[in-house]
Amino acid sequence: MSHPSPKTDRRYLEEVIRVDHAGEYGAKRIYQGQLAVLRGTKHEDTIRHMQEQEQEHLDTFSRLIAERRVRPTALLPIWHVAGFALGAATAAMGARAAMACTVAVEEAIDEHYQAQERTLGEDEAPLKADIARFRAEELEHRDIGLANEAELTPGYRLLSAAIKMGCKVAIRISEKV
Repeated sequence: MSHPSPKTDRRYLEEVIRVDHAGEYGAKRIYQGQLAVLRGTKHEDTIRHMQEQEQEHLDTFSRLIAERRVRPTALLPIWHVAGFALGAATAAMGARAAMACTVAVEEAIDEHYQAQERTLGEDEAPLKADIARFRAEELEHRDIGLANEAELTPGYRLLSAAIKMGCKVAIRISEKV
């Protein structure tokens, strides 16, 4: 399904809501992990800003889970721990590494949201609009990370590739499980 159709397949719609809910939950946990390490630093306000936007995204998908009666991913307890651990671990490597984590995650999410925007049918215009808005905010987070010297992190390319791969695996699993 690569081109918009008049009506969105119910199973695909459930996967979109399930995986986006899981992803926004994981993003919130990443920022909570970063804040646990970087609280009180000059980066705290920036991280809080991004976390607040992720919370708004999560609230939207939590509402859709309930309204559309979509089963959330069974892996939320894993994303609860893994998201926090990723945020805390990268922050412990330094603020630049925390920002590198943000850049990598947001680049993976940008691709993911772009594909959803292309595939959702005309019957899902409000959801498409939300995803487009969230995607723009995720790109803002990527740009914040780049402005905060993410690319100067030692081993940036390797760290970025590993995080992106992890995100893509988490996306594939969360769509189905």
